[in-house]
Amino acid sequence: MRVVSWNVNGLRACANKGFLQWLGTSRADIVGVQEVRARVEDLPEGVRQPRGWNSTFVAGVRRGYSGVGLFSREPPDKVDTSLGVRRFDDEARVQLARFGKLLVANVYFPNGHGKDRDNSRVPYKLSFYRRLFKLLACETSLGGRVIVMGDFNTAHREIDLARPKENVDNSGFRPEERRELDRWLKLGWVDTFRHFETRAGHYSWWSNRAGSRERNVGWRIDYVLASAAALPFVRGAFISPKVMGSDHCPVGIDVDDAIVE
Repeated sequence: MRVVSWNVNGLRACANKGFLQWLGTSRADIVGVQEVRARVEDLPEGVRQPRGWNSTFVAGVRRGYSGVGLFSREPPDKVDTSLGVRRFDDEARVQLARFGKLLVANVYFPNGHGKDRDNSRVPYKLSFYRRLFKLLACETSLGGRVIVMGDFNTAHREIDLARPKENVDNSGFRPEERRELDRWLKLGWVDTFRHFETRAGHYSWWSNRAGSRERNVGWRIDYVLASAAALPFVRGAFISPKVMGSDHCPVGIDVDDAIVE
């Protein structure tokens, strides 16, 4: 199985830039997209229900903002979209999809920037992280196989962004955000990409400023985390920087089919 995550930065816009063509050649079995920024009825039919795929979406209260969607070759047994906290659920950032013994969390983590590009939303972001962690702990404490994929909006270590010193005070690389991701990893979650690749220069998001992507001045803020019980099934992890259509690129993992059995 191949599981892929992509912040599409507007699914309708990404569709105009080749999303469906990419989907058809991705060799993926499960694809989670973040920042859909559309209600399901506003999506073109071919995007809403591509041939050969099951799909499900959740949109927030505020139109044109946030939202996540899941495409899968086989229908999930169940999909939950609530963290049980209204201020989080109103922004439609989570899908928890069950495929047999595998739980896939497709998540669009908040960034910490406020309306004035300050760091005023960092407390909200950290509260979201902790609420999701607590919810998933009910599964992982029982030995559940869980994959958390999405735009985490945090670069974990200096190796994960091109200019760490210039960004230490900015949301996405602030110490308290990095410590929260540290906490996840210390308590058993595994960053699958770093499990296989320890070198620098691998990023999943680039600013729209001219030349940032071409010069690879980016951030690795999109992850696939595996629980301790899921990790033995993971056979590889990847980032696909050559895939265009968004300011992010797809990231993913290859796993044994037996992970769902």
